Amino acid sequence: MNRAQLRKHLRQQRRALSPAQQRRAAADLARCLKTNPQFVRARRIGFYLPSDGEISPLPLIEMALKMGKRCFLPVLHPVYHNRLWFARYRPNASLRKNIYGISEPDIRLEPRVQPWALDLVLLPLVGFDPHGGRLGMGGGYYDRSFAFTRRPRADQRPARQSPKLIGLAHELQKQPKLEMADWDIPLAAVATERRVYWSGNSTAG
Repeated sequence: MNRAQLRKHLRQQRRALSPAQQRRAAADLARCLKTNPQFVRARRIGFYLPSDGEISPLPLIEMALKMGKRCFLPVLHPVYHNRLWFARYRPNASLRKNIYGISEPDIRLEPRVQPWALDLVLLPLVGFDPHGGRLGMGGGYYDRSFAFTRRPRADQRPARQSPKLIGLAHELQKQPKLEMADWDIPLAAVATERRVYWSGNSTAG
């Protein structure tokens, strides 16, 4: 299958999961990551709200809030096409639907930060392989927003490490090998309801 066919196939598979399967997967994912050093040490974490059958990070968000971490959600940039800001998320935050029907914080009411200001980003994906390869939805929002992670360190902001990028997925989305395009951002790891797959990619934040 080409990338478009594989994307369609994997989206159908994850949408076919029952609500009970999704809840169990979300709880197991949280157990896989709750003691992970990257999660424990991070103070500012980028999350997402699940849609289209994506594995839910909501139990992780609840856990992070109880631990006193600052949680952020992606917001479509109002000016630059296919790029993201990250806005503060709180339990009673005012949310509104974006053009894709996905809820996001109201940037008029919540503080926002640039992608490089986060310590850890837990991002959705459609497919992955154990080596850090990621197949996204095809819009390029994360690839463009985190393109700075592919640049030499000298081109990045001094005295600031890139955020760790960890993809979240159902185990059924794993593929033996995905071909990476030049613009694909490298992931430090992918976490599923079963385990964490570390890529060993030193450039992934």
